[in-house]
Amino acid sequence: MAFKLPDLPYAFDALEPHIDAKTMEIHHDKHHATYVVKLNAALEKHPDLQGKNIEELVKSLESLPQELQAAVRDHGGGHFNHSLFWELMSPKGGGKPTGALLKALEKDFGAFDSFKDRFSASAAGHFGSGWAWLGVNASGKLIVVTCLNQDSPFRQGVKPVLGIDVWEHAYYLKYQNRRPEYIAAFWNLINWEKAEELFEKSMK
Repeated sequence: MAFKLPDLPYAFDALEPHIDAKTMEIHHDKHHATYVVKLNAALEKHPDLQGKNIEELVKSLESLPQELQAAVRDHGGGHFNHSLFWELMSPKGGGKPTGALLKALEKDFGAFDSFKDRFSASAAGHFGSGWAWLGVNASGKLIVVTCLNQDSPFRQGVKPVLGIDVWEHAYYLKYQNRRPEYIAAFWNLINWEKAEELFEKSMK
């Protein structure tokens, strides 16, 4: 069964003024769509793998046939990362989390603002294309990691809770080379309910 491009959970212009409509349209309809097309093409000769969901494929990268690993890392990772990214933003987002996630952030980072500073600095300082993620490590601790290109945080033993795309195509039309401004705007969009859901899942 071929993977499909998921619909955005909001209109292209719903995240303005923080992310413009044209960026969202190109990012979703061109970049994400291309990852899906190329992932499906790579899996055409592997029908035994077509029944797996994208998380299963990305998690089991090293166990896949050698000739398939690069495509799943790049295009499968792109599909997985972006599918989460759309859901982690909302026109009604922003603020800070509540409940178990907030308590865990305060425990592992000292304070929510300390986490916010660490996450923003990691995203801004990541060299080249990639992602910054908040996730849960094998010890059950929340940590911030960055990933090159479309690598998944699973490859670092981290279950994703919150992520930001810092490829230039995610922000260049509006922010040009001002990545820190894009990151600052992202805090106004975060869907903390989705992040809380991912956190609860990661702790099981």
